[in-house]
Amino acid sequence: MFDLASPFELHKRGVMGMNQRNFSYIAKYNKREFYPNVDDKLKTKVLAMEYGLAVPQLLGVVKYQHDVKEVYKILDQHQGFCIKPAKGSGGKGILVILESNKKGYKKASGEYVSYDEVIRHISNILAGLFSLGGTADVAVIEALIEFDPVFDGLSHEGVPDIRMIVFQGYPVMSMLRLATHASDGKANLHQGAVGVGVGIADGIARSAVQFDRFVEKHPDTGKELSEIKIDGWRRLLHLSASCYEMSGLGYLGADIVLDRARGPLVLELNARPGLAIQTANRMGLLPRLKKIEAIGGRRRASVDERVEYVFKNFA
Repeated sequence: MFDLASPFELHKRGVMGMNQRNFSYIAKYNKREFYPNVDDKLKTKVLAMEYGLAVPQLLGVVKYQHDVKEVYKILDQHQGFCIKPAKGSGGKGILVILESNKKGYKKASGEYVSYDEVIRHISNILAGLFSLGGTADVAVIEALIEFDPVFDGLSHEGVPDIRMIVFQGYPVMSMLRLATHASDGKANLHQGAVGVGVGIADGIARSAVQFDRFVEKHPDTGKELSEIKIDGWRRLLHLSASCYEMSGLGYLGADIVLDRARGPLVLELNARPGLAIQTANRMGLLPRLKKIEAIGGRRRASVDERVEYVFKNFA
């Protein structure tokens, strides 16, 4: 079991720790000047569109407090939507509304919130309540993701996403993150979402973890997690690999969602992706990272060439 292994055994398995991640990869390969490209979700979205990468539809942006009360002009045009802080992290400040009716705005949990509560939430976003460092922020309003039928029964009160660790443009490890009741419909492992390790070359589930314990079934739906196989996997690898050029970062986490109609979409990027992906896959990142470092002279490889390398060299 990964969680019972000794430090020596973890090292033997190539498991990377926080300090090594910070100094040997993030500090070394991520130039500070490129951090705003991923720390600001609105900037990420605009950059992605400039590079021709698919993203969730942008419905509107609220930048100033005096504009908050005018937000109904946007909300009234859509049954469902997602409001998020541009500079938020860890899923904080994200409000997902599935539909609106006489009762108010229905959240993924089934709970209703009023128009005034939505307005208050947006005001809190602008005030920096959810942003990194508490700095002033903007509220981004996006269209809802209609998740792919392949995930039916695999997520509770939320949209599943796929986290890819991308190093020097090469996807090296992947994890499907499934929302649960414990995580309040958010695909955040620290809040109780399930992380399913997915083979980077085939899109097939390997093992799954929740709260640092291995699980075989989704805790809310009872669905067998070993049955997961994500079709069209090459498209996801291609999209995540393309985030390297777009972001300018050498070591990043790319979060991708599968929309029923539009296919893979870049949800957001992370310059400091967590390490729980190793536990979900029951393997360490280091052997793969070192393998990519060893071919550093091939940095001009195209996206297609990098994806092909992943298929041939990683399982």
